[in-house]
Amino acid sequence: MNAGKTILIAEDDSDIASALSRGLAADDYRPLIAHDAADALDIVSRATCDAAIVDMMLGNDRGTGLVRRLRAGGMDGPILILSALSGVEDRTEGLESGADDYIAKPFEYAELLARLRVQENRRERSDTQRPLLGRLIYDDSLRAVTNGERTVSLTEREAGLLKFLASNANALSSRGDIYDTLWATTEGSSENVVDVYIGYLRRKLAPLEDFGVALRTVRGRGFILAET
Repeated sequence: MNAGKTILIAEDDSDIASALSRGLAADDYRPLIAHDAADALDIVSRATCDAAIVDMMLGNDRGTGLVRRLRAGGMDGPILILSALSGVEDRTEGLESGADDYIAKPFEYAELLARLRVQENRRERSDTQRPLLGRLIYDDSLRAVTNGERTVSLTEREAGLLKFLASNANALSSRGDIYDTLWATTEGSSENVVDVYIGYLRRKLAPLEDFGVALRTVRGRGFILAET
């Protein structure tokens, strides 16, 4: 059932990370371990992860910040937060960051696995299509956008960029923020890559009015995806 599913483990405790990796591998997942947020972002820049388990405290990093970056970068799969903090405010922060579940340490592996599978099953039962903005509907199963009449296939990077812009709809997305989220860990890249992919999206979706959106450039600052 889970063969081929890749799961990110962002955990700075090497013993916990190792135990999780062994357990998930035995349950037919492909675990990838990161010990801090930078490692995690590097992994997802090179591999498509179907799910993630994120420690609330990753050394000097906050797990919720990583969760937001993962969501902004296009990760749609289940994300579970592990934490030694079990207060209501901590759980609320974790869930509001974009995590699907919050598991307090110490925990039992069997319970974690059950919660992960619950989230996977929910996604499998749900419609793969979801509206982004205007008449722009994203289909996860096809990695494509449609307006009900016209369908356009996207690359993984194009889809990530479009979802980032849509998550900040009608507001300025700076070139730097886009680059830091989608390309910062890619060797040899620069912020110019953002303009290149903005161009790809404009050409593929032209005319954007068909999807009920406009993609505006704010000279020297960034881009705005707005509903028309």
